[in-house]
Amino acid sequence: MLNNYENDKPIKSALITGKKNYQNITNDTLNPIINKAGNLWWIFFIISLLSFLWGLICILYTIGTGIGVWGINKTINWAWDITNFVWWVGIGHAGTLISAVLLLFRQKWRLSINRSAEAMTIFAVIQAGLFPIIHMGRPWNAYWVIPIPNQFGSLWPNFNSPLLWDVFAISTYFSVSTVFWFIGLIPDFAMIRDRITNPIQKKIYSILSFGWGGTSSEWQRFEEISLVLAGLCTPLVFSVHTIVSFDFATSIIKGWHSTIFPPYFVSGAIFSGFAMVQTLLGVTRKVLSLENYITRDHIEYMNKIILLTGGIVSLAYISEFILSWSSKDPFEKFIYFSLKAATGPYWWAFWILILCNVIIPQLLWIKFIRRSFFWSYIIAIIINIGMWFERFDIIVLNLSRDYLPSSWTGFVPTFVDVGIFIGTIGFFFSIYLLYIRVFPVISQSELKTLIPCQGSKKKL
Repeated sequence: MLNNYENDKPIKSALITGKKNYQNITNDTLNPIINKAGNLWWIFFIISLLSFLWGLICILYTIGTGIGVWGINKTINWAWDITNFVWWVGIGHAGTLISAVLLLFRQKWRLSINRSAEAMTIFAVIQAGLFPIIHMGRPWNAYWVIPIPNQFGSLWPNFNSPLLWDVFAISTYFSVSTVFWFIGLIPDFAMIRDRITNPIQKKIYSILSFGWGGTSSEWQRFEEISLVLAGLCTPLVFSVHTIVSFDFATSIIKGWHSTIFPPYFVSGAIFSGFAMVQTLLGVTRKVLSLENYITRDHIEYMNKIILLTGGIVSLAYISEFILSWSSKDPFEKFIYFSLKAATGPYWWAFWILILCNVIIPQLLWIKFIRRSFFWSYIIAIIINIGMWFERFDIIVLNLSRDYLPSSWTGFVPTFVDVGIFIGTIGFFFSIYLLYIRVFPVISQSELKTLIPCQGSKKKL
């Protein structure tokens, strides 16, 4: 009996379709940078820019007037702002995880998606970082979030506070992720430098490429530093969202001081991050005509991870619900996973969460849907919505029914709350769309390792 090699048949389906050669990959990487943008890119960009401008106006209105223009009150003093912060941080954490962990495990299917995932990390963390600054009401004092001694009095940074750990964790993660992302771009910057004719662009890409010549020693150092950075990024991914969960878990608010929060937040972050990568790839694939590089196999692999992490998140939901149901504490009956949450004033938010994060993702068990670009894109957007409502439930629902019944109240967002959130989404997509026009969005140097050597009949 002939084995796969003797049969000259690939063991797995090809990760690049269209019978591409080295030259095709180079051209397809270069085309979005040297050619004019298509109509589809302009449509997405104008919509994103308008959303961003709306959000910018709302931010300026908040700064000029004060955070009283938000829907917060003395009971629910954290609402959409901290919801948005945690949501964006969660999305940001999955990007580097996708790239770093899959690199360590030598998963070739990462090569078409890692650039988008890494860029998503950086851009999402930027959005998250806006909210603590805006929430201060006085952004000119934003340096107060940095743990430096207070020269105006005796107040010093509290190193026992997880809020301070947040600053260290997120800034470290952002720095390492940015270096990891930039190092991976250097060979592609050199390729653009060598082929572009515009002298100004040539000079810029020459600076960005750091004099890369493509020698064997440079490639060896490139591989080594990539592995070292991947090894550094991986534990950071787990540590950062764990520390974000400590912001809640170390408090005395019922429903927050839960030991399940660290793994629950990390799995939720990966769940929402993969969904956002699916969303970005859906846009990138169409806008840049990369159908041969972002294939159904890539979509299916990511959907399988979404199924796995979605299962972990669903298990955490069940655990929280059982703990609330079996608790003797009457106030525990009002936490974000409880009978009161399902039937109380925020029942609609609870059931949107269940529908988006638990029920609809189960459709991915069907192979046709799991490999469908359209349905994967729709389900990814639904998961993003569901994960935002999960954060909303954790924060608003728990705060609305605290230990003092006389202070029970509700939360109604204002147009400023909505505008700032939509503005950050517009900002995120605006810089991402600009990014894919000036930076190589696929790694041409690494993708070339997936095709047979030219002149060879061997299939990979």
